This record gives sequence, structure tokens and C-alpha cells, in this order.
Amino acid sequence: MENTAESLALPTPVEAEPMPVTAPVQRTDYAILGAISFSHLLNDMIQSLIVAIYPVLKGGFNLSFGQIGLITLTYQVTASLLQPLVGVVTDRKPMPYSLPVGMGFTLCGLLLLAVAPNFAVLLVAAALVGTGSSVFHPESSRVARLASGGQHGLAQSLFQVGGNTGSSIGPLLAAWVIVPHGRGSVAWFSLAALLAMVVLMQVGRWYRLHHVSRGNVVRHTTGETLSRNTIVMALLILGLLIFSKYFYLASISSYYTFYLIHTFGLSVQSAQMHLFIFLFAVAAGSFFGGPIGDRVGRKWVIWVSILGVAPFTLALPHANLFWTSVLSVVIGLILSSAFSAILVYAQELIPGRVGMISGMFFGFAFGMGGIGAAVLGRVADVHGIDYVYSLCAYLPLIGVLAVFLPNLERPKRLKKAVA
Repeated sequence: MENTAESLALPTPVEAEPMPVTAPVQRTDYAILGAISFSHLLNDMIQSLIVAIYPVLKGGFNLSFGQIGLITLTYQVTASLLQPLVGVVTDRKPMPYSLPVGMGFTLCGLLLLAVAPNFAVLLVAAALVGTGSSVFHPESSRVARLASGGQHGLAQSLFQVGGNTGSSIGPLLAAWVIVPHGRGSVAWFSLAALLAMVVLMQVGRWYRLHHVSRGNVVRHTTGETLSRNTIVMALLILGLLIFSKYFYLASISSYYTFYLIHTFGLSVQSAQMHLFIFLFAVAAGSFFGGPIGDRVGRKWVIWVSILGVAPFTLALPHANLFWTSVLSVVIGLILSSAFSAILVYAQELIPGRVGMISGMFFGFAFGMGGIGAAVLGRVADVHGIDYVYSLCAYLPLIGVLAVFLPNLERPKRLKKAVA
């Protein structure tokens, strides 16, 4: 009888333990991921127009490379300073309809850019676009994670591929529309901002209905097992890797057209086509980092995508036009796979702070891009545009620091082995 009672009592805790893992909210919502990725495409397409029409602005306002860099700095720093604040606030009080409001700032900046009479107003327009970006990115990243169904790397990659695709389309549209018809034609792209606001209203409605239930899903606790010093060290390394990646990307996105015009004598439209090719490679490569990180571990994706691009960046300043185009594609494909893996890795380091981490890393990335554009613009004014690419070629070597990141996937594998 005693043995019978024990046998009846034992199964109860064993059966009860797995219940939280089988929560029904783990379904991946591809419709929402598609909507937020499409909105990211429109948002970043609008933002990339600023960079794409730099040759037009430089000629129209007689700007120096330093002033071109200051436009990027204004846009990027406005976004970078506000994004962490937006993330912290929305971690405490989610604001589902902040997404279309943020896009409204971008719309105003775009219209002002089309009619700006002087350099000072150009800076105000850039600041408005940066403000819209500061709201859009952390909250959209949170929506992507909520809709991921546990496939966090895949969700962030889908989100990123939308933005990077939009960034690649911007120079193409600038070459086809703005260069032939003048800066005033920028106003036509306000229709894209209006479309994004409509889509984001629907996303906001879904977000309002699901942020509580999906926010309570059992989360990764790997980061909670690490010491404070280990987490701080990992965040510092990730910050250095972001610095390396976005300083180098600033040299391409802001000055690649000038480099091609100066070095190979291309026309503005031809140079913008080459910029489109590079940015399209960035868009394509951004999809792979997240899903591969889900499978093999984010640390290895981060390491390979930053350090692995170094041989190609070192070769770029010495290549002819054909190999410059080829190398730019390879660089874009490899380097762009890093950010999704870095972002999800950081979110798992500090569970429960998705908005803060997303805002901090998007903001830091934007800030590094802006500071990089400004600094490299001054370097180009003093030493020439060729020197910029010779100097930046060494930045990916910083990727060797990724070897010191803790392997967050190892505890998960141990848990599976024990189970």
C-alpha cells in the first residue's frame, strides 16, 4: 500500500513542471512580422534619401564634406540620443500607437527637406527625420520580438532586411527621380510615409491586444546566470563591435559615391547605382545572421561577420572599378549579418528589457554612424577621400574581440542534455 501511494504521488510534480513551456502564445505571427518589415522598408527608404541626395545638396548649397558629415551627424545623433529613452519609457508603459506618431515626424522632416532654403533648415529637417527614427526602431524591434514565437533571430532578421532593403532602394529612387527633377521632388516620397502610417496603425492595434499576453511568455534566462561583471564586459565588447561596423558603413553610405566619382570618374547617377548595389547586398546579407544565430549560436555569427570581412576591406582601396564593385558586394553581405545577432544576443544578456536594449543598440549604431560620417568628412577634407578608405579598412580587425564574449547557447544545450 505504501509503495502504491508513492507511485500515485510521484507523477504530479513531473507532469506539472513542463506546463509553462507549452504556452499557446509561442506561434510566430508572420503577418505582423511582414507588416513591421514593410514599414521598416518605407522608413529607411525615406531616411536613405537624405544620404542619396548628398551630391545634389553639395552642389545646390555649395557644401563642404565637413558640412555633409554634419547633416548625417544631426540626423544620427538625434536618433541615437532619443532611442534609449524611448526604450526605457516603453518598457514601463507600452505605447502601441507611438509608431504612426513617430512616422509623422519623419513625414514632416521629408517635406521640410524638399523646400529647405538654407543649410540650417536642412539640419532641422534631418533632426525631424532622426526623431521619427528614434521612436520607430525600439518599438518596432519590440513588436518583432513579440511576434517571433520564440524565433528571435529570425524575427529580427526579417525586421532588419526590410530596413536594409529600403536603404538600398533610396539611392536608386534618388537617381531616377530626384537627380533629374530636382530636390523639390523629394516631397513626392511623403506618400510613402503616409502609407507607412496606415500600416503602423494596424500594427499598433495588434500590439495593444497582444503586448500583455505575449510579454508574459517564459523568457530566456541565460543572462540571469551570468555575473554583473561578465554582462558589463560583454556589453562593452558589443559596443566596440558596433563602433567598428557602423564607422565602416558610414564611410560607404556617406562617401562611396564621392569616392567613385573622384577615383573612377563616374557620373552621379552611375555612382548612385553602385551605392544601390552595395546597399542591396547589405539588405540580402542582413537576413542570414538571425536564423543562423538561432541554429549555431550568435557569438559565432558576430565573430565571423565582423572579423571575416577584414580581408575584403583591406583590399578595397587598391582595387579597380570592377573589383571595387565585387568587393563592396562581399563586404555588404558579410558585414550586415552581424546586427541582428548582436541585438538578440544583447536582449538575452539582460532579459525583460527589450525596449531599453533595442533603443540603446539602435541608438548607439545610429550615433556611431553619425559621428563616423562627421569625423570621416573632416578627414576627407584634410587628407582626401582615398585616405578615408585606406584608414577605415582596418576597422573590422576589432572583430577579434568577439572571442571574449560568453557563449550564451551553451547553457541551453546543457539543459536539453539534462532533459
